Amino acid sequence: MRELLELPYVSNKFCAGQYIESDMMEEGKASGFPNEFIRRGLRLAHLRLLVALQDTGQISGAASRVAVTQPAASRLMAELEQIAGTGLYSRHSKGVLLTVAGQLLAEKASIVLRQLDDAHSEITGISRGMRGHVHIGAVTGPALELVLPALRELRVTFPQIEISIDVETSDKLIESLLARKMDFYIGRLPPGVDARAVRMRLIGPEPVSFIARTGHPLNKRGRIDVAQCLPFDWVMQPPGGLMRRAVETYLLENGYELPVRILGTASMLLTLAIISDTNAVAPVSTSVGEFYSRRNALGSNIRMLTITNPIAVSPYSVVVPAQRMLSPAAETVLAILEQKIQQAEAARLYSHPTAGTGD
Repeated sequence: MRELLELPYVSNKFCAGQYIESDMMEEGKASGFPNEFIRRGLRLAHLRLLVALQDTGQISGAASRVAVTQPAASRLMAELEQIAGTGLYSRHSKGVLLTVAGQLLAEKASIVLRQLDDAHSEITGISRGMRGHVHIGAVTGPALELVLPALRELRVTFPQIEISIDVETSDKLIESLLARKMDFYIGRLPPGVDARAVRMRLIGPEPVSFIARTGHPLNKRGRIDVAQCLPFDWVMQPPGGLMRRAVETYLLENGYELPVRILGTASMLLTLAIISDTNAVAPVSTSVGEFYSRRNALGSNIRMLTITNPIAVSPYSVVVPAQRMLSPAAETVLAILEQKIQQAEAARLYSHPTAGTGD
């Protein structure tokens, strides 16, 4: 009696396990596991042939398009029907017709193949430097004189390269470069930075000009000495800024007093706003002054003052990381920038044929 009671218990447990496993398999067949077609042996050759069959309506035509023999094409279609678990086409007097399931699978196959073609094009573009993301930086002068023209050209010639630009002081730019947040920048190597960490391509000095509003009293005097600017308010970088140090050094070395009233700001927008509404003057990069004093620039309320003795800030360079290769897209951007640098150098030599690079 005891044995009769135990046997059904063991048997029922075993049978229940069988039923559970069987139910799971049936459910899997109905709903499909991830990559189920791949598990069953689906290959790209199957998809290419099915799309070709949809386009041509003939086994022979589809075989020719994918460069296989007709018997091989028939064998591939038989494999695909076995993988799909249903008929995918039927024969008729003029060729073959895809079933509803065949049409559905052919449409999905066409999407997959197009996406693979797109991926190939994108990867090729990345490897050739035709697409990708590039993060660069520049101090204000080169940003307007060099980076802006380069962006115009890149927008036309390499529209799939996405570019981010930081316009900052060199100490901020070097931080981003060394932190691998930036591909390269145009600026200077700040004191205290290990020069072995970078490679540099010298561009040249950054000339300084003074700007003021259109109706400023100094605009009516033609060429002026910098001493004539001293009675007015000045807008400059905060203490320690490179351009501020260059201007203050120039003033002291040439026997001038320092300005009495100085508003320190690193914001070019605030500088322009103050200059436009007051009689303040501001020393800025000459390329910045030229950009904002053009007649079609931002309301044209800014004019450059003509100073007798020009001031120049220390030379700036293209700064790239020494221990890190640039991406192909970054190399493309750098090559365009190099063209703009050479054009700017040629223009300066044409304008001042006797001037040296250290002026």
